[in-house]
Amino acid sequence: MKKNIAVVAGGSSSEYVISMKSAALILDCIDTERFNPYLVIVEKGGWYAKLPDQDCPVNRDDFSVEHEGQKVRFDYVYNIIHGTPGEDGKIQGYFDLLNIPYTGCGVLAGSITFNKSVCKQLVRSHGITTPQSVVLRQQQPYSVEQLTLELSFPCFVKPNNGGSSFGASKVDQASNLGEAIRKAFEHDREVLIEEYISGRELTCGVYLEDGMARALPITEIVTENAFFDFQAKYEGASEEITPARVDEETTERCQRLTERIYTVLGCRGLARIDYILRDGELYFIEANTTPGCSPESIIPQQIRAAGLDIKKIINDQLLV
Repeated sequence: MKKNIAVVAGGSSSEYVISMKSAALILDCIDTERFNPYLVIVEKGGWYAKLPDQDCPVNRDDFSVEHEGQKVRFDYVYNIIHGTPGEDGKIQGYFDLLNIPYTGCGVLAGSITFNKSVCKQLVRSHGITTPQSVVLRQQQPYSVEQLTLELSFPCFVKPNNGGSSFGASKVDQASNLGEAIRKAFEHDREVLIEEYISGRELTCGVYLEDGMARALPITEIVTENAFFDFQAKYEGASEEITPARVDEETTERCQRLTERIYTVLGCRGLARIDYILRDGELYFIEANTTPGCSPESIIPQQIRAAGLDIKKIINDQLLV
């Protein structure tokens, strides 16, 4: 009997549209001879499954839908929500309570990787280089004047929780710091101020195969923007070069480091690790545990560059 697969997309973040595009690719890849795929959309106003003839509300008591007098239960979830609640451990906890298996990381890994500061502290404790940073919290007093004396410029100011670039700024001079902090606090109750590392932006995809982390080819990101922001990521304001224009030794080192970080953080399924390469040193920037999977996204680019079959990789995630 074929298993019912819920491809869960949408979410509450600014990356809703990207999640829906990613879901379209996932649905196209799922082997319908083995699985019955359903698109399930999670929104603040409600959860519903999009069926050919109607939208059916999800019963959140058991994550099922009623269609033509029959209850449809889901055997497995392909989670492709970018941001909250799909990338921060929240929806994972819900599925754990219902004992429904799902792709991607679990509650702990999602919570850790969604919090940029905590994630960097954990990675740094394993001897991996990261930019220096400081965290501000909305309920705790801070002095912009004192911060300008302690920080070096330029620096990055960004919301501490989340994978989106909304609310992030590159601050070139002290006079702009206060406004950048205010902007970041509009998106989160914690703000990360991080050392600016000038170098080449690299990102490496990774997935689980036979219980082992397998790194994909590296992508180099070249953008005219101040950093790899939402416009650069999703609106074509960057050039993504796969494989990256780095030597074989750097490629090998980046891939092995990616596999190591993936394992340290407890990731599962498809993920992507971002770096800055400066003077031969790889600086860990962040982990994306539910990376974009639209046809134009980086992960599909890397899978194609590796000569792998994206449909096989997607379906293999449903058998882990």
